[in-house]
Amino acid sequence: MLKNMLKATVFATTMTLAAGTFYTQAFAETVYNRGTAAESESVDPHKTSTVYEANVLRDLFQGLVMQDQKANLIPGAAESWTVSDDGTVYTFKLRKDGMWSDGSPVTADDFVYAFHRLEDPATGAEYASMLYPVKGAEDVNTKKGKPEDMGVKAIDANTLEVTLKAPTPYFLEMLTHQATYPVSKASIEKLGADWIKPGNLVSNGAYTLAEWVPNDHMKLVKNPKFWDAATVKFDVVNYIPTEDRSSAMKRFEAGELDSYDDLPTEQLADLKTKFGDQIHVGPYLGTYYYAIKTDKAPWDNVELRNAISMAIDRDFLAEKVWQNSMLPGYSMVPPGIEGYTPAMAKYADMPQIDREDAAKKILEKLGYTPEKPLKMEIRYNTSENHKNTAVAIQEQLKPLGVDVTLLNTDTKTHYSFLEQKGNYDLARAAWIADYKDPETFLGISRKASGNNYSDYNSPAYEAAMDKAAAAGGNPEQRMKELADAERILVDDVGQIPLLYYSYHDIVSSKLHGFVDNVMDVHPSRFVSKD
Repeated sequence: MLKNMLKATVFATTMTLAAGTFYTQAFAETVYNRGTAAESESVDPHKTSTVYEANVLRDLFQGLVMQDQKANLIPGAAESWTVSDDGTVYTFKLRKDGMWSDGSPVTADDFVYAFHRLEDPATGAEYASMLYPVKGAEDVNTKKGKPEDMGVKAIDANTLEVTLKAPTPYFLEMLTHQATYPVSKASIEKLGADWIKPGNLVSNGAYTLAEWVPNDHMKLVKNPKFWDAATVKFDVVNYIPTEDRSSAMKRFEAGELDSYDDLPTEQLADLKTKFGDQIHVGPYLGTYYYAIKTDKAPWDNVELRNAISMAIDRDFLAEKVWQNSMLPGYSMVPPGIEGYTPAMAKYADMPQIDREDAAKKILEKLGYTPEKPLKMEIRYNTSENHKNTAVAIQEQLKPLGVDVTLLNTDTKTHYSFLEQKGNYDLARAAWIADYKDPETFLGISRKASGNNYSDYNSPAYEAAMDKAAAAGGNPEQRMKELADAERILVDDVGQIPLLYYSYHDIVSSKLHGFVDNVMDVHPSRFVSKD
C-alpha cells in the first residue's frame, strides 16, 4: 500500500476525452469522472428542473436537510429542527459553522431571501409551486401578496421559522430539492446574471464550480469552507455529458468514466455479460410518460386522447424496447410509495387486442382511418432508448389510422421547448420523485405548475388536490383524496403514462459509497475510489 502511495506522488495522468481534452493532476488530486446523459442548462437552483441538474446542484449546494447515500433524510445546513404540535410551524437551527465558499456565514436570512426569490414571478422559477404549502407563498408567486407576508422568518442569524398553510407530511423531504436551496444574495446583487459563472459562483455545498465547457465537462472542486470538508474524499468531480449511451459505454470501458447514469437498454444483456455487477438496475420512483397538448385541437378531445393511450402496447415497450428494465405503466404515480394505491387506467387489465379494437372504433367514430389518417408528431430528446420507444409507438398506431412523425432534439433544447409551452402534439417526458410522496407526481399536472407541459387544466382535479392538501393532518384520508385526484387525471388522460422506471447505472467496481436506492441519489461527497 505504501509503495503504491509513493508511486502516486511521482506521476501525473493526462485524460483525453472524445469531446475534448482536459487535465487532472491525478496523483495530487483524487478525481471522480462522473458521466451524465445530458448537459445541465443552469446551476441556478431556482432555474433548473432535470435530474441531471439536480445531481450537480446536490454537490454544489446544501439545503436545510439533505439525503445521504441511501436517500435517507439527514441534517444539511440545519443541524436540527422542531415541529409544532399542529404540524404547521417548523423551526430550524442552522449550523454555526456553516459557511459560503467565500467564507461568509450561511444565515437564516439567506434562506428567507432564497424562498422569496423562488416565489418572485420575475425569477420565472419552474418549481415555484413547490413552496405553495408555505403560508403566503402562492400569493407572492401569483402577485396577490407581498414577500414579507410569507410564512418564512429569520428569528436570529441561526434560527429559521417556516409556517405552513396546513400540515404537509412531505415537507421535510421536499426540502431536499434544489429549488429550496439557499443562494447568496450578496453575490447575486453584485454580479447579476454572471453570479453562476465558474469562479463567481458562491455555494455552500461540498464543492464549488471551477470550470464549465459546454458539451465537454463541468469541473467541481472540493470546497474547503464546507462544514464537513474533512470527510469529502474527492478533490475534483468532473461531470461529463454524453448523450449517446453506446458511446458512454465505450468511454466507461476505456476508463474515461467512473460511472454513468443510463444504459442503452437494447444492449442490456450483453452489458451484463461484459460488466457483471458493475451494471446496476433496480426499482426507481419514476414515471416515463408522454405529455399531450390538451389545450390544442384535436388533442382537446378526451376520447381521442384515450384512444391513443389505450392503443399503445406497454408490455411490448417494457419487454422488447427496454429489455425488462422498465415496467408497463398505467398511472402517473408509480407503485412503491407506502400507504398509497395508484389509480390505474380503466383498460389496464384488458387484453391488448381488445384495447386496439376499442381504440380503432373511437378513431373511426372521429373520422380517422388508414385512408384518412390522423397526423401526429412525437417529440423526444436524444437517446437510443427514447428513439426506440417512439418508433415502436409509431408502428403500433399506424394500422389504426394514425400517421406518426418523429422529431428529435438534444435534451436541453427539448425541455426548454416544453417549459416555454411550445406548440406540439405529444412529447416524451419523465418525472422522478422529488420526495417519496404521491404529490410529487400529481402536482406537475396542476394548472400553476411550471412542469405541466400538457397544459392540463381541470377544475375538478384542482379541487380534488386542494381537498387532499386540506387533509394533511389525517395521513390515511389524505392518501385516499390523492388517489381520487389521480383517478380524475388518469380518466382525463391529462398525461399518457407509459412505463415505471428502474434505475440503469454503470458503476466502476473501484467506486465505494455509490449505494443503490429508489431515488437514484448519489451525492459525490459520500463516494470514494480505490
